[in-house]
Amino acid sequence: MSTEQIGLILITFFAATVNGALGYGFSSITVPVALLFYTNRILNPALVLVEMAINAYVLFINRHSVPQIWKRVLPLVVGVIPGVLIGSYILFMVKPGWLKFFTYAVLLPLILLQAAGIRRPIRSEKAIGLPFGMSIGVLYSVTTISGPPLAVLFNNQGYAKQEFRAALSLIRVAESALTGVAYYFLGLYSVESTQLLPSIVPSVLLGIPLGTYLISRIDPETFRRICMSFDAWVVGFGLSKVCIELHLLASPGAYGILAAVVVTDVYLLYWFFRNRAAASLS
Repeated sequence: MSTEQIGLILITFFAATVNGALGYGFSSITVPVALLFYTNRILNPALVLVEMAINAYVLFINRHSVPQIWKRVLPLVVGVIPGVLIGSYILFMVKPGWLKFFTYAVLLPLILLQAAGIRRPIRSEKAIGLPFGMSIGVLYSVTTISGPPLAVLFNNQGYAKQEFRAALSLIRVAESALTGVAYYFLGLYSVESTQLLPSIVPSVLLGIPLGTYLISRIDPETFRRICMSFDAWVVGFGLSKVCIELHLLASPGAYGILAAVVVTDVYLLYWFFRNRAAASLS
C-alpha cells in the first residue's frame, strides 16, 4: 500500500467521523489533504460518488425537518443547477495546478470566517438565494466543497440544529447528484478515480457512525472549532505549496501564508476558549 493510499484512508476516516458528528465536513477536510497527492480531476469524481450516498443518508435521518425548510432553500437549489454546469466545465478545461490554487484560496477565508464566529443575518434571504446557490454550485463542482459557505449562511440565518442539518443535506444531495451527472457527460470518470474508492468507502462506513456516537459525548462547539483549526492549517500549508508550484511565490517566503494562518487561528482559538470559559462562569 502506497503512502498516498494510507494518507487517503486516514484523512477520509477522520473526515467521515467529523461528518457523522456535525452533518458536514467530509469534503472540506478530505480535499485539502488529498490534493497534496492527487489532482482535482482524479479526486473529485471519486468523492462525488461517495458524497451522493453520504448526503442521501444525512437527508434521510433529518427528513422530518424538511417540510420546515424546503421553501427557504428552494432558491438555492435552483441556483445550484447552472452553477454545477459552469463549474464542471471549468474542472474539465482548467489546468490542475490552478484548480488547486482556486480550491485553497476560496476555502481559506471561509474557514477563518467560521472560526471567527461572524454572524450577520441577511434580511433579503430570497434575493440572495439564486446567486448564492449558483456560487455554491460552481464551488462544489470544481472542488466538491460547499459545507463552509453553507454553514456560514445557515448559522447567520438562525437555523435550528435539525433544520440546519436538513437544509444542508437537501442542498448537498442536489449538488452532488447534479455534479455526478455533469461529470459523466464530460467524461471525467476514469480508472484512476474509481481506484480511489476502495480506500475511501470503508473509512466512510466506519467513520460516520463513530462520529454520530462521539458527538453525544463531547461538546459539539469545541469539537467543531478544533476541526476548523486542523482544516485551516492544512489549507494554509496547501496554499503555500501550490503557490511555489505555480511560481507565484518563492520558497521559503511562500510559507509566510501558512505562518499567517497559524497566527490568526491561534488568536481566534484563544478568544473562542476565553469566551467559552466566561460563559460557563456566568
